[in-house]
Amino acid sequence: MTQVPTASLETARVTPGTENGQQHGSLQGYLVGYAAAAVLTIAAFAAARTAALTPASAIAAITVLAIGQMLVHLIFFLHISTTPNQRTNILAFAITMLIVVLIVGGSLWIMSHLQSNMMPTSQLMRMQR
Repeated sequence: MTQVPTASLETARVTPGTENGQQHGSLQGYLVGYAAAAVLTIAAFAAARTAALTPASAIAAITVLAIGQMLVHLIFFLHISTTPNQRTNILAFAITMLIVVLIVGGSLWIMSHLQSNMMPTSQLMRMQR
């Protein structure tokens, strides 16, 4: 029985824009990432300025484009991939995103409750007299 040689996990999953064994990206990889980020930025501005989208669909489009741009930055500029040696970077990123979501979500929740429990301005003005 002969064994078919398989590529190691380190070389099987290479981040786009890098070459085998290379820690940093190539010029071509950086240019592709820059072009993708620029296109996503222009698309987000176009989605915000167009009158063809409803406010809810514009927000959804901008959110999707922002997630896409985040992925472009992670892959092409930070070189985050699914290789086993990137596990700590992925976990650090996941914990960072969890903390950001908790802080932003908690702040929005607190501000929402404060706004709903505030006394109307007319009643507040009458109390000051």
